[in-house]
Amino acid sequence: MKVVIIGGGAGGISTASNIRKLDEEIEITVFTRDRYVSYSPCAIPYVISNTIPSFEDIVMRSPEDYAKKNIEINLETEVTAVDKDKKEITYVKDNVEKKMKYDKLVLATGGSPFVPPMKGVDLEGVFKIRTLDDGKEVKEYAKNCKSALVTGAGLIGIEIAYAFKEMGLEVTLCEMLPQIVPRSLDPDMSRIIEGYLESEGIRLMLGQPITELKGEDEKVKTAVFDDGTEVDAEMIILSTGVRAELTLANMIGCETGRWGIIVSEQMETSVEDVYAVGDCVESFSAILKANTISQLGTTAVRQAKTLAKTITGRKSKFNPVLNSMVTKVGRLEFGAVGLTTIFAQQNNIKSVTEKVEALTRARYYPNAKPMNVKVICDADGKIIGCQIIAEERVAERIDTMTLAITEGLTCYDLSNMEFAYAPPVSMVTDPLVLAVEEVSKKFH
Repeated sequence: MKVVIIGGGAGGISTASNIRKLDEEIEITVFTRDRYVSYSPCAIPYVISNTIPSFEDIVMRSPEDYAKKNIEINLETEVTAVDKDKKEITYVKDNVEKKMKYDKLVLATGGSPFVPPMKGVDLEGVFKIRTLDDGKEVKEYAKNCKSALVTGAGLIGIEIAYAFKEMGLEVTLCEMLPQIVPRSLDPDMSRIIEGYLESEGIRLMLGQPITELKGEDEKVKTAVFDDGTEVDAEMIILSTGVRAELTLANMIGCETGRWGIIVSEQMETSVEDVYAVGDCVESFSAILKANTISQLGTTAVRQAKTLAKTITGRKSKFNPVLNSMVTKVGRLEFGAVGLTTIFAQQNNIKSVTEKVEALTRARYYPNAKPMNVKVICDADGKIIGCQIIAEERVAERIDTMTLAITEGLTCYDLSNMEFAYAPPVSMVTDPLVLAVEEVSKKFH
């Protein structure tokens, strides 16, 4: 059997590796437009800030490493067409067009950075950050700049803004919505991070879009906002989200939805012997019971494991998603899982919430840090969301809440659960328990 995989990101390369773990005979060929394979785009901001010394450090494996596993990697190669009837792809490598047959085809085409429709995006000094080469280019350009503006205050936008601050640049972070990280955090939690970023010297401009970028001698110089405000910046980063790359999926005739390719629990598309994983597909929301997007590396890797089992004839299914996330910016960690209060409201779910401030360790133990926890329940007390901000120990608590939501636990269930305790690592009553105890009171 010959499997052709289009895309060398987390979804594509993990599919290849997992197929090989399960079957030594299948012929596997991967095509990617990138110059690198098997690296972590999530790590790019930390290389820009010099937290990680070099871009080479975030490349985990080379094509030669995969060749030893009998996986063929084609770098800087564009797949231009797919003939589903002939089961054949057309690709261009080194300016030469070639064709290749397949038995099973995997679309792991990922997403393309969304470029807002405004004047000036083609000026020198305006960047998108999606690939390792983008990261290298941005870091090199930033060395000769004194100021930078990042538009789009999602996770990557915040991480890039902080990286520029670490490089010594004067940084403005802007977002057209009135808060940062609007997909994962409620405004009251966002404000804590906004205050931290401002205390670190990052200027925030929230609640209005940029309408135009102005330049001088073909180089970007100024961003113009909706209300006429102008902010000078020698470089601009467009961190305004990613849209699923659907060109080939549409060419083949795969069924698509609002955000991406529609797939089954086994990662099958509507076209026979064509599968899809990663940022280009839609996932099923565990809470909303409807399709959503989950453009996270963790989602892509889990989908790849499911697909590898499907292709090798094993039983498997991809579970519904909760979009759990965590990041660290400067000293501050923050994470979230499930729905925000606003998102619940938009989906006609009545929510009951409570926010508490606790500590990461026993109050008498040195260096105990504040921890803000917000829990969101539905009208029956079932937990549907959680947001946490602290200087330490956020990830494991988000994972705990991910498990709680997956298992359908209520705030009462969680308040009676057993948690480990020792003064250097926790309070005797865990911050999660304090939060669910408080929200439980609203149901009496």
